Amino acid sequence: MSQSPAPDRQLEIYDTTLRDGTQSEGVNVSLADKLAIAKALDEFGVHYIEGGWPGSNPKDEAFFKEVRSLGLTTSQISAFGSTRRARISAEEDPNLRKLVECGADVCCIFGKTWDFHVTEALRIGLPDNLAMISDSVAFLRQATGKPVFYDAEHFFDGYKANPSYALDTLRSAHQAGAQRLILCDTNGGSLTHEVVSAIRAVRQALPDAVLGIHVHNDGGLAVANTLAAIEEGCLQVQGTINGIGERCGNVDLTSVIANCELKMGYRCLPEGRLSGLTSLANLVWERINMRGPKNQPFVGKAAFAHKGGIHVSAIQRNAGTYEHIAPEQVGNERRVLISELSGRSNIQAKLSNRYPKLSDSAVIAAILEEIQDRENCGYTYEAADASFDLVVRRHVGAYQPAFKLHYFRVHGIGTAGDQVDLVESVVKVEVGGVSRLCAAEGNGPVDALSAALGSALSADYAALVGLRLIDYKVRVVDSADGTAARVRVLIDFMFEGRRFGTVGVHENIIEASWLALVDGVDFAVNLVREQSMVVV
Repeated sequence: MSQSPAPDRQLEIYDTTLRDGTQSEGVNVSLADKLAIAKALDEFGVHYIEGGWPGSNPKDEAFFKEVRSLGLTTSQISAFGSTRRARISAEEDPNLRKLVECGADVCCIFGKTWDFHVTEALRIGLPDNLAMISDSVAFLRQATGKPVFYDAEHFFDGYKANPSYALDTLRSAHQAGAQRLILCDTNGGSLTHEVVSAIRAVRQALPDAVLGIHVHNDGGLAVANTLAAIEEGCLQVQGTINGIGERCGNVDLTSVIANCELKMGYRCLPEGRLSGLTSLANLVWERINMRGPKNQPFVGKAAFAHKGGIHVSAIQRNAGTYEHIAPEQVGNERRVLISELSGRSNIQAKLSNRYPKLSDSAVIAAILEEIQDRENCGYTYEAADASFDLVVRRHVGAYQPAFKLHYFRVHGIGTAGDQVDLVESVVKVEVGGVSRLCAAEGNGPVDALSAALGSALSADYAALVGLRLIDYKVRVVDSADGTAARVRVLIDFMFEGRRFGTVGVHENIIEASWLALVDGVDFAVNLVREQSMVVV
C-alpha cells in the first residue's frame, strides 16, 4: 500500500530535461520538441521546468518566447545561467541581462564551490569568487523581483577538498537572497555516505536555508544519492526524465518520483498524476528519437515482464509475489513472456485475454512443446507476439492462411558500383483458387519482397495497404557454424494503429526474412477477419 504523505512532506520537482538532458550524447531536440515536452511536464505536474540558457543559442531564446503561449497551469518556467564574469559588474554581464530579459518565472544560476575550480578554471582569488556569487544573486533578485535558485556546482567534491570554503560559497548565495541552495554532485562520483555527511554539515551551518539536490550518475548511485539527500532534508529535486544528460546522465526523475510517492511517503505531484509516469517517459524517448532501455525501472517495457514459469504461476495467484508495486500505479502494464523457460502457467497467462476459454490441457501442452522446440532452433517470441499468436491459432483451429505460396525469387543482389541498383523480386501466390504473379523493385531483398507480396495480395485484401514494416533486425543464432549458421530475423509492423512483431529463422537470410514477412501479413489478415473489417 502507498503511504499517505504528511503535509510537510511535499517535495519540489525541478525538471532539467530541456537543458541538462539535451547535453546527452546523441540528443538533439527541435523547438517543437522542447515545447511538446514542456507541455507534457506541465500536465504531469512538475513544479519547475528549466527551459534552457537564454543567450547561449537562438533555440533557447525562442523557447522562452514561445512557451508563454502554451498556457501552462502547473509548472513554472526556469531560466538557467551562471554567475557574472570576473572583473565586470553583474549589471554589465550580458548573460545575466539575458536572464532578466527572458521573462522566466525563476532564475537558476550556478557558481563555483570547489576551490580547485576557482583557482585553476577561473584563475581568480577565493574571495573574488564569493563576491561573484553574491553580486549575481542580488542583482537578479533586484532586477526581476522573482525567485533565484543557486546551483552549487561540484559542491560535494568541493566540500571534500575544502569544507569551510564550500560552506562559505553557500553562505554568500544565501545571504544575497537565493531562495534555494542546490547541492550538486556535478561529476557524479560521490558515494551515498559522503552525500549524507556533507548535507548534515550544511544543515548545521545554514539551518534556515532551503536545500535542493542535483546529482549525476557517473558512479551509478544517482537515485540512491538523491533519495538519501531527500531523507536528510533536501526539499527540491533536480533531474531529468529518463535520466538523460551528459556522460552517464542525470538522476532519473521517473525512479525518484515513483519511489518517493509510493514508498517514502512524499508528495511530488498533484493527486492522481503518477499514473501518467510511463506515458511521459515514452513521450520523452520518442521526442529525443531514442529507444529507452527495456529494463528501465518503473516505466520500462520489461519492468513488469515475467518469463520464468515459477514466477508466472506465482503472480497469477498474487502479483505481489514477484512485483514490488502494481504496474498500473505508474501507468505501466504486466507482460508474460514466452520462451523455452516457459511453463504451462506462462501459456495460460499469455492467452487469458485473447482465448479466455482455452482450458484444454493437451492443447496447452502442445503449444508449449512447439514453442520450446522452435526456441531450440533459434526462434524467440519475446518480441514476436504476432508469430506466437499464429502458433496458438494453428493449435486451437482459429488459423486460416492468407494465401498459398507457389514460389518467390529475388534478383539483382550483388551488383556493384557507385550507384545503388534496386533489387527485383517475383512472388507467385494463390488466394481462393486464383493464382497471382507479381514483380516489384525495392531497396534490398526484403523491401522488394514486401512490395511484390503486397501487390499480389492487394486485389483480395485491400486493407493490407495500411500494413507498414517499421523495423528490421538480424542476428546470427549460432556463430560456431560461420556463414552456414542460422540467422534470426525480427520484423516490427504497424497496422491499424497497432504495433506487432514477427520472427523467422533459417540458414538463408532471405528465407528467414520471408518467414517473418509472411507472419506479419498472416497476422494482419486474421485481424481483419476477426474485426469483421471489409475485405475486398
